[in-house]
Amino acid sequence: MERVRVAVLQYFIRPVADFDAFAAQVRGLVQTAADYRCQLIVFPEYFTLQLLTLGDVTRPIRAQVRDLADQGPRVHALFQELSAQHKQYIVAGTIPVWNDTRDSITNTCYVYGPDGRFGTQGKLCMTRFESEEWMVSASRGLTVFETAFGRMAVAICYDVEFPEIVRAAALAGVKVLAVPSCTDDRQGFLRVRYCAHARAIENQMYVLHAGTVGSLPMVPAVSMNYGQASILTPSDFAFARDGILAEGNANQEMMLIGELNLRSIEEHRHDGTVLPLRDSVDVEQRARTTEVVVL
Repeated sequence: MERVRVAVLQYFIRPVADFDAFAAQVRGLVQTAADYRCQLIVFPEYFTLQLLTLGDVTRPIRAQVRDLADQGPRVHALFQELSAQHKQYIVAGTIPVWNDTRDSITNTCYVYGPDGRFGTQGKLCMTRFESEEWMVSASRGLTVFETAFGRMAVAICYDVEFPEIVRAAALAGVKVLAVPSCTDDRQGFLRVRYCAHARAIENQMYVLHAGTVGSLPMVPAVSMNYGQASILTPSDFAFARDGILAEGNANQEMMLIGELNLRSIEEHRHDGTVLPLRDSVDVEQRARTTEVVVL
């Protein structure tokens, strides 16, 4: 498959009266993406936190996110059903997930194939609020997802700020990177956005950046959200002007739709104006020895 149509969400966080209301919002978005013949849809990080409004929002946040982890099987079943029903690939944002012994949780993204099969990618680098306040543990290991349109990987929010993670994915043949994020202010959003675009350029890949918008003032975890989804490209003649295939209007509920040309990525990696992915190996070797000069 040389071309794939994708949907990237600016997901509006709103209170829900019950799980069915949450499921209805998700179903509506997946159905809309299917109506536009999208083969891949990307939800943002921690969009599932709106389920916290079903419980006692005055409890310490570390207790609330553990309650949310207990909702995981229902969320998983919902997305597994939808991916199979609509024959779509779905990057299902993230949700806290218990480890096998239920003594720690991770921030985990489930990725579903069009037949309902799935894999996971855990967040590798914790932000301060996750590790210090929520007591969320870092995951280990990078997952590469083999799809009908080639290899895809996921860098969850803060993870995209670490070039080594995405470079490892690119060297494994990844051409599409999903970046589900959840940021509360413009500075945090821009850290993710600037780094996401840098990863697209230096690794010669598409980057799909999804984010949360809206607010839940009663829930400290998502009392504010600043988001602007985008579909980012390398910066070269074969791609969109400014390296932006599509971007939303900041802080509005939106779905971005764009078509990725995977052949362009392959050709760009072999015959682009510059070849940063190929040249990175040589650059790493050249820079391995550091000399300090006292002036």
